[in-house]
Amino acid sequence: MKSTDLKDIPFHGDCRRISPILSRVGDKWSMLVIMLLGEGPRRFNEIKRIVDGISQRMLTLTLKGLERDGLVTRTMFPTIPPRVDYELTDLGRSLREPVLALGGWVQSNLPEIEAAREKFDERQGAGPEFTMPVPRDIPTRPERDFKFPDSSTIKRAH
Repeated sequence: MKSTDLKDIPFHGDCRRISPILSRVGDKWSMLVIMLLGEGPRRFNEIKRIVDGISQRMLTLTLKGLERDGLVTRTMFPTIPPRVDYELTDLGRSLREPVLALGGWVQSNLPEIEAAREKFDERQGAGPEFTMPVPRDIPTRPERDFKFPDSSTIKRAH
C-alpha cells in the first residue's frame, strides 16, 4: 500500500483556511437555508416558518455567517415595519448544485447507511453512547417536505 505524504496534497497548506468554510456550508441549517433561498428571496420569518426546528437565534447566526462568507445578501427596505429580504448571491447560487448533489447522494445511499449503522450498533452492544438520536415522526406541512431533485434537472451555475 502506497503512503501519501500530506505535503504532496495540493490544498494541504490551506486546511486552516478551508475548514471553517466547509463547516459553514456543510452544517444542516446552512444547507437548508441555501436550498430554500435557491428558490428566490425570502423574509426572515418566512425562512423560520419553512425551516422546521430552527430557532430564531440559530437562523440569525446562520444568515449572518452566510452573509459574511458572501453567499447571501441582506436587503433592508425602508417600510414600516421594516422589511428585510435574504437572497443568494452568485457565489451562493453556485453552491446550490454541490448541495443538491450531496443531498441526492444521501438519499440514494440511505438504506446502506442505515444498515451500516444497525450493524455497528449491534457490534457495540447498542448502548446509547453509540447510537445517534433518531428524529421522531413529526407531522409536516407540504412546504416543509423538501425533496432533493434528480440531478438531471439541476440548472448548472455559470
